[in-house]
Amino acid sequence: MPKKKQPETAGPTSYDVASLAGVSQSAVSRAFSKFGSVAPTTRAKIMRAAKQLGYQPNAFARGLITKKSNLIAVIISNLTNLNYPEVLAELTQRLSAEGNRVLLFSLAAESDVDDVLEQVWPYRVDGAIVAARLHDDQIQQFNDRGIPVILYNRVGDVAPSASVCCDSAAGERELVRLLMAGGHRTFGIIAGPEDSYVGEERLEAARRALNQSGIEPFFFRGRFDYASGAEGFHALMDQAGGRLDAVICTNDAMAIGAIDCAKSTYGFRLPDDISIVGFDGVGPATWASYQLTTIRQPVRRMTAAVVAMLLERIANPGMAPEQRLFGGELLLGRSARLG
Repeated sequence: MPKKKQPETAGPTSYDVASLAGVSQSAVSRAFSKFGSVAPTTRAKIMRAAKQLGYQPNAFARGLITKKSNLIAVIISNLTNLNYPEVLAELTQRLSAEGNRVLLFSLAAESDVDDVLEQVWPYRVDGAIVAARLHDDQIQQFNDRGIPVILYNRVGDVAPSASVCCDSAAGERELVRLLMAGGHRTFGIIAGPEDSYVGEERLEAARRALNQSGIEPFFFRGRFDYASGAEGFHALMDQAGGRLDAVICTNDAMAIGAIDCAKSTYGFRLPDDISIVGFDGVGPATWASYQLTTIRQPVRRMTAAVVAMLLERIANPGMAPEQRLFGGELLLGRSARLG
């Protein structure tokens, strides 16, 4: 007769560790809690016993006791943006240091938020960081569930909401001012997708600054990627009849594409023949072949603020909304002639 299959045994429990270490089960729980209080000698005995037994605490079981999942939803749109990998890495590192884990939800477009929110709710996250446009009703969905949310580089429509932003409008105004001082008068703008909050903010700031000087720029709407930067430069040259002084790109990836198109297709020398500027200050912007003039976002300061604000609101529900605005840093490259 075949041998009867033995039932699978569960792994070691905290009670097993307590028995081997000669301590109470509550002492084991405190030893594995970030903020638990236990004597160093007792903690050492518990850790030795846990290692000997191969014990690992069950995060989900602990969450049932503490009513916290230690999960933070991070919703980011347009991962092709060269700035977002740095933002995501900073957020993940800072949240992990505080004992939290990141659940990443990416959007092809900011208008897809509703579909993603339906994926977020089942995880019972403790909080959310959203780098995508949220309308008031979507913010209210977080409020109704008691989930604090911080908007990254965006603000809500009307309802008060906590947010951390780079002052994109001020950065674009400074770029326009310097380009005007450098003698440029025929401008083109390569913008991002229409549903991008940040992209539209930068576009409107640049366009408004130019209009105030009596200049109506030529315009192309891109996708925040390298290819649409090259496409945009070619389209702007056609619109301007080949006579263009400066191109303002609302992010660095498109500016890099525009630079390559200007050099390889038209044989332009930068900044002698034309000026091109970007926004974000991503790593490739500083490469020797580009040396892009751009505005660098203070990513480390912004992500530190986002995480601090979120953890405060997880610990103290009901805190008033707060908005923090950070100025960008002008990086003077060799892609633009400035005054």
